Amino acid sequence: MKIWNKLEISRSNFRGGRLPRLAAVAAGVILAFGSAGAIAQSENATPIAVELNKLEAIDTGCRIYVVVNNQTESEFDTLKLDLVLFKTDGIVDQRFFVDLAPLRMQKRIVKLFELGNVKCDDIGSFLVNDVVECRSGTEAVENCLAKLDVTSRASAKLSK
Repeated sequence: MKIWNKLEISRSNFRGGRLPRLAAVAAGVILAFGSAGAIAQSENATPIAVELNKLEAIDTGCRIYVVVNNQTESEFDTLKLDLVLFKTDGIVDQRFFVDLAPLRMQKRIVKLFELGNVKCDDIGSFLVNDVVECRSGTEAVENCLAKLDVTSRASAKLSK
């Protein structure tokens, strides 16, 4: 009993006293913040998959095939990427912008764009340097770069 007295904890604190109420409040706070974090994390975990699928040689340069799979519950009217092309030797060749929108929710699409005066065999990789603009309707969407999940099936790599 002397230990209990030194810690200033009595039996009344355990039986319907302050400790069970404090424990309940603490558990409620933990659950509330944990749930909010889980919801935010699940929204960020839903990606917009961007796949560099194919490079095709054309007379004027190289045609790029990109498969975009919007796995989110949002539609995007603008998804403008700042891309940097690196040659096979790792040297930056050029920087350009590509708008992958419009993207419907839960929809997979293929986008094509052409790079003039660039041989496909000279392309080593593309870097998604940033998302320049990301909009759903008239609203700007935050953290679009974090939503991107980039991969490549082509000989050139795609990274962010």
